[in-house]
Amino acid sequence: MKKVLVVSDSHGLEEPLSALRERHPNVDIFIHCGDSELPKNDEVLEGYITVGGNCDFHPGYPNEELIEVDGIKIFVTHGHLYSVKSTLMNIQYRARELGANVVCFGHSHLLGAEMSGGILFLNPGSIRLPRGRKERTYLILAIDENNVDLSVYDFERGELPDLHRVFSLEA
Repeated sequence: MKKVLVVSDSHGLEEPLSALRERHPNVDIFIHCGDSELPKNDEVLEGYITVGGNCDFHPGYPNEELIEVDGIKIFVTHGHLYSVKSTLMNIQYRARELGANVVCFGHSHLLGAEMSGGILFLNPGSIRLPRGRKERTYLILAIDENNVDLSVYDFERGELPDLHRVFSLEA
């Protein structure tokens, strides 16, 4: 089983990104879904798979990444190039093109997890400026074969057990 931490929209905050690595030493992969507003080579982003968001003006960020974790393909993007604030259809088409099972994105600052068309869409919310709730959230995925065990965390209070979900995927 592999563990993946997903965070987004830190908008210049450095301390939480370092703290997450220290708090979760058992996590295998760290993902930042954009709008860090930090240089790509900033030391607090070391060890994170990163993509650029609409507020990332430093060079070097890709618009998207595709990673594979135990046979599960994870598509990472910020979401602004796919109009995620109004629809998931555009990002779903891109995920299908890439053969992705899971999509991690940010941009809206809204925490969310949704299965659509056999693809799991995950938005960790914002670690700095959440919308729709007060918690500054991030996600940890435990991937085991075709299952994604999703845990939601509030940066201040820790895990939010009432939001825990398990999703089955087709690899």
